[in-house]
Formats: sequence, C-alpha cells, structure tokens
Amino acid sequence: MSATHLQLITRRTLNPNHHLWNNNGTWWCYVTLKNAEGQKIRHRFSLETNDLEAARSKRDRILNAMAQNSGNIAA
Repeated sequence: MSATHLQLITRRTLNPNHHLWNNNGTWWCYVTLKNAEGQKIRHRFSLETNDLEAARSKRDRILNAMAQNSGNIAA
C-alpha cells in the first residue's frame, strides 16, 4: 500500500463552509487524498452534528490533524 497525502486547497476565507455539506440536517465533510501513484481518493465522513458552527470547528480540527500527518499539502 502506498503513502497517501492530503491535497487541501483552503478557501475558507472566501467560503467558510468549504469541505462541508448538509445532508438531511447532518453536516458532512469531504476531502480528496492523493496516493504516490497519483490516484485521487475522495473521503466523505459525517461530522455527526446539525449545528453549523460545531461542524466548522470539527472540520477544522480534522483537517489540521490530517495536515500534520501529511507531507504533501497543496495550498
């Protein structure tokens, strides 16, 4: 299995809801990861909240943790 790196384009200053979408009242986050072979892997996961501010906060914590564990960030 090859290493996977986060490719993250941060546009939260322009759109504070970037990487978020509301699915029937529950906020979800989506990111694209790229492996060493260049394959893009989309990940979607529930933030398990219906509160937008809580979803933004949780998204930010998750993306920051992912960035700290990745050596290849495209910003």
